Amino acid sequence: MHSTTILIIAAAIFGWGVVSGRLQRADLTAPIVFVAIGGLMAAGGLVDASSAPGYAKPLVEITLVLVLFSDAAGVPFSQVRRDLGRYLRLLAVGLPLTVLAGWALAYWFFPGLGLWLALLIGAALAPTDAALGLPVVANPIVPRRVRELITVESGLNDGIVTPVVMLALAGAASAEAVKGAPSPQHALAELGIGLGVGAVAGGLGGWLLRWARRRGWAAEDFAGIAVLALALVAYLAAVAVHGNGFIAAFCAGLAFGALAGPRGPAELVFLEQAGGLVSLLVWLVFGAIAIPIVIASAGPVTVLYAVLSLTLVRMVPVALACIGAGFDRKTVLFIGWFGPRGLASLVFALLSLEELGDGADPAVTVIGLTVLISVVVHGLTAKPLATRYGNAATPEPRSTPEEVR
Repeated sequence: MHSTTILIIAAAIFGWGVVSGRLQRADLTAPIVFVAIGGLMAAGGLVDASSAPGYAKPLVEITLVLVLFSDAAGVPFSQVRRDLGRYLRLLAVGLPLTVLAGWALAYWFFPGLGLWLALLIGAALAPTDAALGLPVVANPIVPRRVRELITVESGLNDGIVTPVVMLALAGAASAEAVKGAPSPQHALAELGIGLGVGAVAGGLGGWLLRWARRRGWAAEDFAGIAVLALALVAYLAAVAVHGNGFIAAFCAGLAFGALAGPRGPAELVFLEQAGGLVSLLVWLVFGAIAIPIVIASAGPVTVLYAVLSLTLVRMVPVALACIGAGFDRKTVLFIGWFGPRGLASLVFALLSLEELGDGADPAVTVIGLTVLISVVVHGLTAKPLATRYGNAATPEPRSTPEEVR
């Protein structure tokens, strides 16, 4: 990569740090800004989009590892237990229905893709990204339990669909006879190994760090770095024994969050900041790589699929999952709409480019356009719709002592 390109990227990150608060108040989120910067760099010849997937591979993989680990580790288990039924409705009913609906619609709209690439599209576009709707999850006017539901759903659904994405990639690679590609059966075995390695690494790491804190062995200013290293250990250990490192990172995050104790959330701050930095770079790479592909390949059918993916494909399964959950219609519509597609979806798209090469272009076009529309539309509607819904929502009852504990 040319030094001028690196200079522009570093300056853009610094510039965002200087004016991010003001731009966010104007409904300009980091994904919108950095996708635009990446697109402009590609248009100006500063980035060679054809060679970008090669040098972007380590960045994409590290980003997915950090995001999966931090999202899973940050799940507040006490809150999940309190509203377990509602979380299960969204994750065990709404999420699979969303994947199936997206898969069926992709196969119907794009029959030339085949079953595996259609499944890749449906699964890659199922996870949500609460960061794109930050004015929703950080707005105190929105009822707390609704904000928690959106946040926890976003934290877990990317890890839950990762096995489906990996299976779809393996199936597509096998169908296209990509050299060295694992078979779907081999991919399933890798997923099982990754699950076991991740659970052991994350659980042992969380317990060990908690044990060391109690005895004063662990320095507070280094604990965050240790947690970041733990995420990489889980990933690399799984890869070393021929397991799936991404599933290992997600399972390690869940196990760490369960066993790290009350100091666990504070120790995730450094990991989340590091994940935020690499996420900015991935958005920029997405703008540089995917926007040219989308511009060259997207047609009316692709636009229609993207619109339906962001509306009916998400909102109908959510509505079905919420039957009997005690939500009014406004709340169901609000939760269904604020399922923005973001970082996880585009990382899956970039991974498909690495695994399948040009054969992934049709799927990347669909995923890329959907994410691009979501970045803009959800980013611009988050604040006004959150305010409108919060003002109309029934006030929450005061927390009981049992809930506080």
